[in-house]
Amino acid sequence: MKYIPRELAGRLTEEMKWFPVVSITGPRQSGKSTLAKHCFSDYAYVNLENPQARAAAIEDPVSFIRNRPERLIIDEAQYAPDLFSMIQVVSDERGSAGQYILTGSQNFLLMKNIGQSLAGRVGVLKLLPLSYKELFSANRAPIDILEFILKGGYPRLYDLDIPLDVFFPNYIETYVDRDVAGLLDVRNISAFRTMVELCAQNVGNLLNVSRLASAAGVSVPTIDSWLSVLQSSYLVFKLPSFARNLGKRLTKAPKLYFYDTGLLCSLLHIKTVRQLIEHPQFGAIFENLVVSERLKGHLNKGEEPQLYFYRDDSKREVDLLDLTDPDNEMAVEVKSSQTFHEKYAKHLSAIGEMLRIRPENKLVVCRVESSYRTKTCEVVNARDFLLSE
Repeated sequence: MKYIPRELAGRLTEEMKWFPVVSITGPRQSGKSTLAKHCFSDYAYVNLENPQARAAAIEDPVSFIRNRPERLIIDEAQYAPDLFSMIQVVSDERGSAGQYILTGSQNFLLMKNIGQSLAGRVGVLKLLPLSYKELFSANRAPIDILEFILKGGYPRLYDLDIPLDVFFPNYIETYVDRDVAGLLDVRNISAFRTMVELCAQNVGNLLNVSRLASAAGVSVPTIDSWLSVLQSSYLVFKLPSFARNLGKRLTKAPKLYFYDTGLLCSLLHIKTVRQLIEHPQFGAIFENLVVSERLKGHLNKGEEPQLYFYRDDSKREVDLLDLTDPDNEMAVEVKSSQTFHEKYAKHLSAIGEMLRIRPENKLVVCRVESSYRTKTCEVVNARDFLLSE
């Protein structure tokens, strides 16, 4: 299998010079251990998915750490909570940077253990599935953006010729059985699976927990708990509404998106590009692509994304505000159309001016053949946007 270089590698290398321990979280099969082993091939490696290794780590964490090299990658570290205290003791004794890399696909459990034992000693990184930019740089990106939407970015899909209708159902089955039922103790698996599909059907919409609860046949607190599970497992994320005081009544509910559009399409039973284009949620799926790829871009640089959407009581809306860099704030309207219309920029212009966003950073991202400028905004081809910094 040919390694596809990851943008996060540069940040990982830097943080290993600054911290004794670096953690890499992200969804299952996003390439966390591959990245760690590629960047630090001289480090010893142990995977706690292995029952014997896990048992040893749980039963005798002192020996597990003391009897291994001081440069060590521990995969799925969350399985052995008592290891973290021992890692703290040993890393403090040595006092050097770059001792341990901890990976995990359960962000909640991993970060809980880090917070209890390793606070202040750990660099925290997040690795999502491959971005379009990473695939393009490796000459592995699908020619058509729509094919990338359908396939998504899980590395195994680019290593092996696995049919999408085989990979994604198996991925969901594994996730539900191992993580949800096992680690997180969700009892009503059938209702949980229903809720996951409901999330897909409501992608890009304002999150209405009461409606989800009613449709899934469970309580509102249960839906809140399950959404936290989906977020901590890096399946979905919430895009918060912009809330700065502008003398306007602003929408408070967040929007819901998936980290990977391939998984989203699978949950919506979309199997071909034609089905994607004809699907009633095509616009929302395309919007999901733009938002999630922007999120990946920031996380791959080790940045904390400051992404929002805007909607006020006058029903003025902008799909994406990227305020991560105060010197380069951006307002983005997303349209799945292949033709630009001036009406697309109507709210973008007014809201961009109100937020003092520079004219060149007011964008309409759509499927036009090439990017160009109008009097009111930049019209940006989707591929150009996904390849931009």
